[in-house]
Amino acid sequence: MKVVVGLSGGVDSSVAAYLLQKQGHDVVALFMRNWNDASVTLEDECPWIEDSNDALMVAQKLGIPFQVIDMSELYKEKIVDYMFAEYEAGRTPNPDVLCNREVKFDVFMKTALSLGADKVATGHYARVASTFDENGNEIFHLLAGKDNNKDQSYFLCQLSQEQLSKSLFPIGELTKPEVREIAKEIGLVTADKKDSQGLCFIGKVSLPTFLQQQLQPKEGEIVEIFDDFEAFNAETPAFSSKLEELQFLSRKLKYAKSDGKVIGKHQGAHYFTIGQSKGLGIGGHAESCFIIARDMPTNTLFVGEGKNFPGLYRKALKIENTDVHWVRKDLQLKNGESMQVQARIRYRQPLEAATLYQFEEGLFIEFENPQSAIAEGQFAAWYQGEELLGSGVIS
Repeated sequence: MKVVVGLSGGVDSSVAAYLLQKQGHDVVALFMRNWNDASVTLEDECPWIEDSNDALMVAQKLGIPFQVIDMSELYKEKIVDYMFAEYEAGRTPNPDVLCNREVKFDVFMKTALSLGADKVATGHYARVASTFDENGNEIFHLLAGKDNNKDQSYFLCQLSQEQLSKSLFPIGELTKPEVREIAKEIGLVTADKKDSQGLCFIGKVSLPTFLQQQLQPKEGEIVEIFDDFEAFNAETPAFSSKLEELQFLSRKLKYAKSDGKVIGKHQGAHYFTIGQSKGLGIGGHAESCFIIARDMPTNTLFVGEGKNFPGLYRKALKIENTDVHWVRKDLQLKNGESMQVQARIRYRQPLEAATLYQFEEGLFIEFENPQSAIAEGQFAAWYQGEELLGSGVIS
């Protein structure tokens, strides 16, 4: 089988290429150059040049063909411009999820298939399996990686059945230490290379510096809300329906400057996200202050003291129907139906017990326990056991 590997210059994709070659596949390596501007990366980080060189050395070591494809214009349009627009609107994007959906498993995959590939492989810690339904149709299952510390299925939560049918994740059954051991044994230059950090394909960046490329600083006020704020102590009303209850539980509390006390200034609400505590420059508190809300029209940040501050938590969230994506379309809920799942709203968050509810008004996720820092624009993903069933953008 001819397999094109997205060789990123890291140890994971390097070992993925080796394992495929060892299995007897005809392996071709493609390196995606997605970013050319090193001005926003932090000191001593020049990711794509170093990564490209490392990928080339791995390909030479394995004796497989190597090509570089420039996708920087597409990446800017699909990922970077999206990030700017989301932050400007007061939302919290996840570029890595979008990068997989729009770049790696869309344009990159189509390019690889046009070169005659049967499958496309990456170094993700995830697995794909398949079964057949009663009509003989093959159903593909996106499964968590065996390494609980590195499971990256969340980043693949927007993939389709068609994309999964062409995907291979060769290291999904391995742990990170096992991957590094294999790389050392065969003498790959990437064996001890540190994991990449920061934005997908850009590298480690200062996010405010990156956002300032397009979003101008704009001074605003930081307002502290105290825990005797009436919204926290209000009695839960009686509900006439489950929908009404979910709409209440998923609502975003609205604050005004008069609800608290101005304690500082910031350089732009669009540079921050819900749950953030770093970079606020707030002192004089026993515990750190966390952002609990952003008012974009007035450019105001609202904060509460301590990671257990009530305003940080919500028990439910809503996803607009247009933003709901089922990996397993055969399990898609109809209006009025519900499903017991485990869910997460960010990478590395432990899976939390939850229930999905589908209504004409949207899909709701109600958690067994309140969740901290639910932010608009994030992706919520839901699982049953090891399988990721679907995902959606939090509204």
